[in-house]
Amino acid sequence: MQITCPHCGFNKKVDPEQLPAGASQVNCPKCKQSFLLSTTDTEPQEQTIDNDPQPRVHSSQFPVQGEIDALPKAGFWMRLVATMIDAFIVFVLQFLLGSLLALAGGAAAGHQGAVVNIAVLVQLFSFAVSIAYYVIFTGYCGQTPGKMALRIKVIRRDGSSLSYGRAAFREIPAKFISGIIFGIGYLMVAFDEQKQGLHDRMADTYVIKL
Repeated sequence: MQITCPHCGFNKKVDPEQLPAGASQVNCPKCKQSFLLSTTDTEPQEQTIDNDPQPRVHSSQFPVQGEIDALPKAGFWMRLVATMIDAFIVFVLQFLLGSLLALAGGAAAGHQGAVVNIAVLVQLFSFAVSIAYYVIFTGYCGQTPGKMALRIKVIRRDGSSLSYGRAAFREIPAKFISGIIFGIGYLMVAFDEQKQGLHDRMADTYVIKL
């Protein structure tokens, strides 16, 4: 049978006997993304004979929205634990890198005004580290280390991966809005049918279980 990755278009013929019994998801060996194994992938090739001379696009290249909506979603508490893990990692990075920056700046500072400027610079640098951490990991693979530990992932509602631009929108302005309204945007995860927070709705994303 022929299996085609809906994310990068990579396709490969696979012996059905090599697949585990009851397998519903596969990982692409090229882009490392997981996707649903379409039932059309497992049909015998003899059944695909058609007198229509026009080529047909393989249906597995276009995930059905209903299948994406039916994927198990990560709930509020699971996402909270992942967030706490990420917050600890970011704190350690900010402390270590910020300390190195402060030491380097302190050695070069010769007056009180310079010390104040260095303190402001360290604060800005720490903020930049936090932003870069979430945007880069989410844009690269949809998973921060905290999400990797909990085996959850951010995807688009159509099943595709996030771009860096959409990851930046989700992690910066969308999450800012979720938090500034007394955290209600985050609490929506606990009550929403698809476990979407306000930032997920704004960025058109799901957080799924792997």
